[in-house]
Amino acid sequence: MSLWAGREDSEPDSLRWHQAITPLKRGVNTGIALLGFACDAGVARNQGRIGAAEGPRAIRRALAPLAWHRTAPVFDAGDVNCHGNDDLEAAQQRLAERVAALLSASHLPLILGGGHEVAFGSWSGLARHLQAQAEARPRVGIINLDAHFDLRDPGRTVSSGTPFAQIAAECDRRGWPFRYACLGVSRASNTRALFARARELGVLVREDREFTAQHLDAIVRDLQRFMAHCDHLYLTVDLDVLPAAEAPGVSAPAARGVSLALLEPLIEAVRDSGKLRLADIAELNPGFDIDGRTARAAARLIHQLTLDS
Repeated sequence: MSLWAGREDSEPDSLRWHQAITPLKRGVNTGIALLGFACDAGVARNQGRIGAAEGPRAIRRALAPLAWHRTAPVFDAGDVNCHGNDDLEAAQQRLAERVAALLSASHLPLILGGGHEVAFGSWSGLARHLQAQAEARPRVGIINLDAHFDLRDPGRTVSSGTPFAQIAAECDRRGWPFRYACLGVSRASNTRALFARARELGVLVREDREFTAQHLDAIVRDLQRFMAHCDHLYLTVDLDVLPAAEAPGVSAPAARGVSLALLEPLIEAVRDSGKLRLADIAELNPGFDIDGRTARAAARLIHQLTLDS
């Protein structure tokens, strides 16, 4: 909790995040629970720039001074740590256990990454919870704001580039529908094989070049149609979806990307759907973050996502 510090204003009704957030304890009222995933083993396996394990701390620091506009509580649930590249799969399972426990306590888990390998652990926690609720074939919609599909065949090695292929395989094993929307995809950063795999899996795809002010309303409508056919939503944001000028501190900075101003309406549509069960923010790498731009962008996205609708 020492990371939660900042200015305190004297006038009434002037709280900031650092004054409002409290440690998660048993028996508290339900709210949003922030849980860090301090891991970049998947990025290392994917031959990316390591350093995302420090992301949860940087996001907390960037969130701390933001103005508080919620009525429901927010809690800090600590971190799940990954100890070396060989600990990745076990760390994902530990994350899944923590997420399932938070969901069973009726909290909304918001996971602070960490590399995008966080996605398999996050989804696995939601799957555990739904299985415990005896849902036979839950329609879980995965909404990924990302420059990459992350549908690479894991083969013998899972990484930050494989989580949604792993989830698709798990859905097939369980007999669950696989519903996946990947918005902000860069054609320059995804092979033809990955685009073909996305078509085979029925993925809703919108490329970064489609994101303009003129076409934004149509993209939001596409997303709303996607959400209408889902029972539960899992939102995951890979910060490399943003342009490198807005998010330099990521494993793979985007030459083009989608601006924060064009992403926020999507975040708000998911938030206001009434179906959001779980969200995470991935790939913040503080070691490459110029002036804390990427951490500030992550904090802004969390702020918008957690506003009372």
